[in-house]
Amino acid sequence: MKANIQYAIFIALGVLSASCKKDNYKVPSSAFTGRLVYQGEPVNVSYNDVYFELWEPGWGKSTPIVVNVSQDGSFSSLLFNAAYKLVIPAAQGPFRSLTDKTTNSDTIPLTVSGNLTRDIEVLPYYMIRHPKFVATARKVTATFAAEQIIKDANARDIERVSLYICKTQFVDGRNSVATKDMSGSDITNPAGISLQTDVPALVPEQKTVFARVGIKIAGVEDMIYSPVQEIAL
Repeated sequence: MKANIQYAIFIALGVLSASCKKDNYKVPSSAFTGRLVYQGEPVNVSYNDVYFELWEPGWGKSTPIVVNVSQDGSFSSLLFNAAYKLVIPAAQGPFRSLTDKTTNSDTIPLTVSGNLTRDIEVLPYYMIRHPKFVATARKVTATFAAEQIIKDANARDIERVSLYICKTQFVDGRNSVATKDMSGSDITNPAGISLQTDVPALVPEQKTVFARVGIKIAGVEDMIYSPVQEIAL
């Protein structure tokens, strides 16, 4: 019996020691921050729908680190100091990846040694220009221009444009209280698009709402948006 008790204590001490060693492992502490940009201008997307991957060579890992992009195009991730390969999956975002000069591919080499801020340049199919929002008697009117960026063999048509009104600053079709769509085939002047929608009664009532417009590109899942704007009713 005494031997069994001593054995049990030995096993317990071993488990405790292993647990302490596990708890003492270092955690990632280097901040990697930046934005998705086109010629230095943020590429606005929907919240947590667009991401890129970081692969760390040499560890035999089959799972990448996934970094989500915020709706204003910004991102942030805590990493270990190491060399990574940054890849934007082909189906991600309302844009195309650019060829990196070092790798001659869409894979971007990334070396993290302390905090790092770096923007990722991409090539969007369209950009939204000069968005303006006006509210009158609970009607919100949005005007903007859709500038086509990609015009070669990879060009795509506009499937639709949309105006979204939300109660919070997270603005897209998932949580809108009012939406107005226009088919791409109904756009007669891409430089002067206008959309209008009524804002319904809100419970609880609030004096402001948040709005932005978006472009849905044919054959592309993710939309590109204007920056979010708060509007007084």
